[in-house]
Amino acid sequence: MFTRQQIEAAHAKVKSGADFPKLVKELRQMGVMSYEHFVSEGSNVFYGDDDYSVSIQMNKEAVAVANSSSTEKLTAVLHDHRQGQTDYHTFCVEAGKAGVQKWVIDMGDMTATYLDKTGAALLTEPIPKA
Repeated sequence: MFTRQQIEAAHAKVKSGADFPKLVKELRQMGVMSYEHFVSEGSNVFYGDDDYSVSIQMNKEAVAVANSSSTEKLTAVLHDHRQGQTDYHTFCVEAGKAGVQKWVIDMGDMTATYLDKTGAALLTEPIPKA
């Protein structure tokens, strides 16, 4: 099974959203089936087989999440991040401003789903292949 150290080492290679498909590929090779990122806490929970999970604090500071959500703002934030214009922390801050409470990365379906404070999905999109 994967370890905290392996996940942190994989994340350390990511400089921007342009690197995300490579990160997903590496996480899948480790056995990660899915993960959730909680924007306001900056924490991730990575899930594997047989109810195995690893929790990691990714951001060292709290991120505010707007009470109202905007798919349009989120789409713009994702575009900039994919183009390599923002780092991970900036992406988290901007996603929070767009009203994203958490996102769920599903390695089986190869999708990313962004949810607001009510749990409603703002956007589900395919993860590009590395």
